[in-house]
Amino acid sequence: MIGLAKAKARLFIISAPSGSGKTTLLRKLVAEKSLKLAHSVSMTTRPPRPGERDGKDYHFVSEREFKGSIKKNAFLEYEDNFGYFYGTPKSFIEKNLKKGRSVLLAIDVKGAMKVRAAYPEESVFVFILPPSLDALKKRLKKRMSDDGPAIRTRLALAKKEMSYKDRYDYVIVNDRIDRAFRRLEGIVTQQIKGRVSG
Repeated sequence: MIGLAKAKARLFIISAPSGSGKTTLLRKLVAEKSLKLAHSVSMTTRPPRPGERDGKDYHFVSEREFKGSIKKNAFLEYEDNFGYFYGTPKSFIEKNLKKGRSVLLAIDVKGAMKVRAAYPEESVFVFILPPSLDALKKRLKKRMSDDGPAIRTRLALAKKEMSYKDRYDYVIVNDRIDRAFRRLEGIVTQQIKGRVSG
């Protein structure tokens, strides 16, 4: 007989090339109150993009503040990308997992591999793919936050990041945001609730 297991706290690591629609998917997922997900907000030294809010999209800090946090061992992982630092505050994740609340974490592939080493049992890895590199290029241009050279750099990085997809538990192609979201929501729901035989 198949029955429902007790809900368990998970650490959901979502990675995707820049411009793949990851932020939109995460916002929709966090808005699903029934899942009771805690969204880990990364710290960064890069300036906010139009529409981004401090404390919601990122914790925007100076390089001096960021390096101070490194010295205090305050990050679960951190990386230097495009000349800016990005890091995951450790205390937020520890606190929520201890309370039995699942955490949603959006980080790059290098950071994800570090999290795998720290939380091998609790972690669930999901990679979001664009339909194609050409579609990704169009999305980056439409976003209008990067110039031509920056877009080329992001596309080159995207190719490297996509080579990591086989190290993830799930891969979702974001060709349509509603379909990709249903797939992501289904994965999270299944992992939190679980199923056991007995």
